[in-house]
Amino acid sequence: MRRLRIDDYQPTSVVEFHSHGRILIFGPAARAMPAARRLSTQLACIVLLEPGDTVAPPGGEVAGVTVARGHLDEVGGYLGNYRAVVSADGQKFNLAQLFGDDCEVLDLVLDLGDVPHIQRELPPLGYFAPAGDPARLDHALAALPDLSGEFEKPKFFNYDPSICAHGRSGLPGCSRCIDACPTLAIRSLGDVIEVNPFLCQGAGSCATACPTGAIRYAYPAASDLLNVMRSSLQQYRELGGARAVILLHDSETGAHEFSRLVDRLPETVLPFEVEEIGSAGMETWLSCLAYGAEKVVIFATESAPASVLREISLQLSYVGALLEGMGYSRSRVQIVCSGATSPENMIGGARPDDDANLVAGTFAGLDEKRTTLRLAMDHLHAHAPQPRAVAALPAGAPFGEVWLDSERCTLCMACVSQCPVGALLAGDGTPQLRFLEQNCVQCGLCARTCPEDAIGPSPRYLFDSERRSRMRVLHQEEPFRCVACGKPFATQKIMDRMTQKLRGHWMFQDEQSLRRLQMCEDCRVVDLFRDGPPEVNRKPEA
Repeated sequence: MRRLRIDDYQPTSVVEFHSHGRILIFGPAARAMPAARRLSTQLACIVLLEPGDTVAPPGGEVAGVTVARGHLDEVGGYLGNYRAVVSADGQKFNLAQLFGDDCEVLDLVLDLGDVPHIQRELPPLGYFAPAGDPARLDHALAALPDLSGEFEKPKFFNYDPSICAHGRSGLPGCSRCIDACPTLAIRSLGDVIEVNPFLCQGAGSCATACPTGAIRYAYPAASDLLNVMRSSLQQYRELGGARAVILLHDSETGAHEFSRLVDRLPETVLPFEVEEIGSAGMETWLSCLAYGAEKVVIFATESAPASVLREISLQLSYVGALLEGMGYSRSRVQIVCSGATSPENMIGGARPDDDANLVAGTFAGLDEKRTTLRLAMDHLHAHAPQPRAVAALPAGAPFGEVWLDSERCTLCMACVSQCPVGALLAGDGTPQLRFLEQNCVQCGLCARTCPEDAIGPSPRYLFDSERRSRMRVLHQEEPFRCVACGKPFATQKIMDRMTQKLRGHWMFQDEQSLRRLQMCEDCRVVDLFRDGPPEVNRKPEA
């Protein structure tokens, strides 16, 4: 069985780490001192003990190891750039300065406490927390001496803030990438996000979760991945193969565990190595089906972070609804765990109950997520056994329309100004709200912006590409014209609500002041100065 992989990746930038071999070891003395003794010949060690902890024989003090006492307030960072703040004698200090006043950071951390100080599904590079497990401790002690020097890793992501739906004008929108990241490498900066490349370890679930494609997986690029899959499936068919099952596994743990099963799987299973299983999302799965695969199986190991598995499961719920909307079986895309050791479980048992003889698509792989999804969906729908016009999708799916209450909508266009993807647009010189469904990512910013609670997302997938890409009018009204010059400048609803809200205000107690509200900005100024400079309005005394 030939294992498929990408031989030539598009180049990406690299992230560089510099480690001088300065390590912080903390935890009970009975654990910390023996570990320091083993590491001290290769690394510069600081052992931090709690004030009441004593160095008991046979541990004792270790030559060349600095022992500090105090309470660890915080520790964080990454390989070559850890900061540890300690409290002792009522003062706080940077523990790294024990190596010299000019030293600000530590390079490595060995946490020997029962509960890891840094609570992340994937801890930062250079941080080891065996949590009392002897095997994990042996692994850490063996790995740490090799983490001194200069290191590089790929920068796994590209980010385009111009199409990010995270927020607008301080209002929260999409946070799916933040929720899906197992390393906590992504944080909010208000309207956009920031990814720390030193914390990112390429889990890829952020790119899978992103509805717009603002975050893209860069190593490999989506186009590389899809084009290799397309050509591999084409070669498989030319050699007489049929009913191909693409099996996606990661390049480390997944590759190792899969090797135990490879000889027991049928020749129809084509194993494909990706960097991480979270990096290939529904645009990849659906494109594989469109390229002629009968099924796509995601092979997950026990080491896969829970947040990555949650995101994959969420994406599978969307894909399942899309497939059912075309008459295909949900089982065409599924996830299996490494414990499912039988070949029957690996390929999902019985064949799908729909027609597997799909005409293979030939569209090229692209790096633009939503375009790739549309190409795959259009091809699958064109050859679907029982296609519907519309598929209902679960809440949170990144496709759909918006509902609008036209009685409440005043056409203030607040939703238009906040829509990050151009799905909502104003009329061309007329009071009109228009909608382009193919752009909508269901981020909900329109609903959070609307002062009248008149609009909100409604997930679905409209299969007709012409209707999906056609601009449609959601609401329109005749313009309200200035009572002085006739210039259109608002809508009747806006004027009615503004007049109603201001009628009781002390500045609008006479009819002339209220009439001034119905004037355009130019006529309002002229009317205000008609009888000379206006007196300064003062709020009447209570």
